[in-house]
Amino acid sequence: MDSIPIADPSQTGDARRNAMALAKRLGFSETGIGQVGIVATELAGNLLKHAGGGELLIGGYEDETGSGFECLALDNGPGMANVAACLEDGYSTYGTSGNGLGAVRRQSLVLDIFSQPGRGTAILSRIAINPPRQTPPMSRCGVVSAPYPGETVCGDGFRFIEAEDGFSAMVVDGLGHGVYAAEASNAAVMTFNRLVGKPPEQIAEAMHADLRKTRGAAVGIMCYRKQDGLVRFAGVGNVAGAIFRRGETRRMVSHNGTVGHVARKFQTFDYPAVAPFVAVLASDGLSTSWNLESYPGLQTRHPALIAGVLYRDFRRKQDDVTIMVVRSEPE
Repeated sequence: MDSIPIADPSQTGDARRNAMALAKRLGFSETGIGQVGIVATELAGNLLKHAGGGELLIGGYEDETGSGFECLALDNGPGMANVAACLEDGYSTYGTSGNGLGAVRRQSLVLDIFSQPGRGTAILSRIAINPPRQTPPMSRCGVVSAPYPGETVCGDGFRFIEAEDGFSAMVVDGLGHGVYAAEASNAAVMTFNRLVGKPPEQIAEAMHADLRKTRGAAVGIMCYRKQDGLVRFAGVGNVAGAIFRRGETRRMVSHNGTVGHVARKFQTFDYPAVAPFVAVLASDGLSTSWNLESYPGLQTRHPALIAGVLYRDFRRKQDDVTIMVVRSEPE
């Protein structure tokens, strides 16, 4: 995803232009490009008016609900005391016409908001390239992935594959950042695609062989089958895995090493995980100090919004970052 800082009015125009250019590359019609421009403009303006600034993340999405444009507006401002009221046209705390979030809602296929008074607001908007006739169910997986500041290529990679009775997921962090880190991550994704369905430790061991000609990577691989009631996880290096259920976060175990170079042990650990639960995979661009317990109600929100809140509050600035959030079941 592309990060656009919003600190002064000129950056509102940058957000609109960048978002519309992305929409064009994604294949939107002229009407759809205009919708994207409205959303980016209104969300950037709201960041300035109500929070004194913040950050927009823009990118494309493609999942079981379709494909299109995705925008996250993130701030650490005063938050919203009444989210429902803020969505109504005419509601304003800033002396304006109060149509901003109402306009965003009208243009968006998906709009989800998480706000805590005194701790800021996160807003997710999704606009579909080919809007369905009915609002789709909530996506099962959401991802925030952003490059090292100043880089145009992210050295992390990810993959999520849904199955009838569960899912398989992976996050990989190529050593360092930039093009060569991305090369290692891409090789890992190819191996995962080829072997999906195999036990996680077998996939990790195959990656170790396939990445020998690259600079190597850290990887976390997670599989879930509802009938087993287990999350199976194999990790090498600093890709973190965690399961959140009933107000508690359980961290998963990775072995030390670098896939493709030095990795002494590949091992799958099994974790009891009766649905419903939320699982997180994250590269080490995300601090390990996060937990979902401090965000009451966040676990019920869209997975991409959850990832956005974690990114906002726990991103390490000097690395690529990828955060994947997965629900145990579609909603």
